[in-house]
Amino acid sequence: MSILPEPVSAALYLVAAVCFILALKGLSGPRTARRGNLIGASGAAIAVVTVFLSTDFDGARLWLALIAVVIGAVISVPIARRIQMTNMPQLVALLNGVGGGAAAMVGLIELQEWAGTAGYVATFATAAAILIGSMSFAGSIVTFLKLQGIMTARPIVLPGAIAIMFIGMAITAALAIVVAITGSFGWGLALIAAGLASGVLFVLPVGGADVPIVISLLNAFTGIAVAASGFAMPNTLMLVAGILVGASGTVLTLAMAAGMGRSVVGILFGALQGGSTAGSTQESDRPVRRATPDDVATALAFARKVVVVPGYGLAVAQAQHVLHELVTALRSEHNVEAVYGIHPVAGRMPGHMNVLLAEANVPYELLIEAEDANPQMPATDIVMVVGANDVVNPAARDDPQSSIYGMPIIDADFAGQVFFFKRSMRPGFAGIENELLFDDKTQLVFGDAKESLTAVNAALKEV
Repeated sequence: MSILPEPVSAALYLVAAVCFILALKGLSGPRTARRGNLIGASGAAIAVVTVFLSTDFDGARLWLALIAVVIGAVISVPIARRIQMTNMPQLVALLNGVGGGAAAMVGLIELQEWAGTAGYVATFATAAAILIGSMSFAGSIVTFLKLQGIMTARPIVLPGAIAIMFIGMAITAALAIVVAITGSFGWGLALIAAGLASGVLFVLPVGGADVPIVISLLNAFTGIAVAASGFAMPNTLMLVAGILVGASGTVLTLAMAAGMGRSVVGILFGALQGGSTAGSTQESDRPVRRATPDDVATALAFARKVVVVPGYGLAVAQAQHVLHELVTALRSEHNVEAVYGIHPVAGRMPGHMNVLLAEANVPYELLIEAEDANPQMPATDIVMVVGANDVVNPAARDDPQSSIYGMPIIDADFAGQVFFFKRSMRPGFAGIENELLFDDKTQLVFGDAKESLTAVNAALKEV
């Protein structure tokens, strides 16, 4: 017997929905992101507790639900507390996949309970939840494998990929129609299998530089699947939450694609058209100019304006705190106008650099978006590129044959001098060579970014 009467549970669901809306608003800006995250978590907690207090569970189902919650908490809490910022994109991909898979499983359970007695509207929504949720699950797993390095980050194009994709889409659409008409649990299982295969085929041709776009798009898929499940059950809170996630994920995907100067269709299927999308992991043996930490410190101390461009290598080295210390010293002790130039797809997930620098308590007003940083580049004395590569590669602007051609970059090569902090001469995630490394105004500092920046900090104190 449920503890909460229906009006009370409905009111609590409304409170949870409002929390989700406020959370999304908070997550739209770095200043309010932490508060937005807490509000969203509170809304989720209210929703879960309300479900337990307002649902008539029999003994066995109640214990199964409680055991599932405990297992989920035991697995997720330690992982969330220990995860390094380097691996955060992989965690986001996995969590997104879990959400899509859960929506698909809810759809299957509904088909089994209805046993062919539900109306067409409900079965249509359920078929959508199963298809989109299973695609999101499989696609997110492939994304995780690419980010983790278990699978190559380069585009994988199977022989006859276009034909395979069209045939697969036709079969999947036919199965979805059959499920929508019959409400059959057996056909639902077949749709799950087709959706999983479609999700894999959907993500395989995507190259490493485009992975942040795919993460955002799959997040939108998961939201749509949850909304479809909520519509079919019906459950207003699932519907609201799914619509919010689906809409925000779609808007973010389009914004990031625009930030890269490319269409979503081109990002997803460009490799199927051939061209130079396959990258390389080999180190270049071309000669470059090198600099020592002492050289960097001396130049920085006498500069007027410095722009720091962070990238994934900064996260790998966990050097955000040391970098913040360096920028703070430049601003306070040497009167240098030092800021951070943030590219929208730097790192391996949307907003990766914003999250990384927020962890080091970098003031938000020092984070300058790429479109605002570029006009300042001709008047910038020094650009420090720390662990970034593709987002400052002039090939995106100058080489029509490049796989990243058309992607807006931070125009570091327009500045007076460039110091490039890299571990080695291996290319970036896109797998292409960066001509900025060989520019006469560029000097490279090789080694772990944290160790190199620590040495620069020490040398700066002696200037």
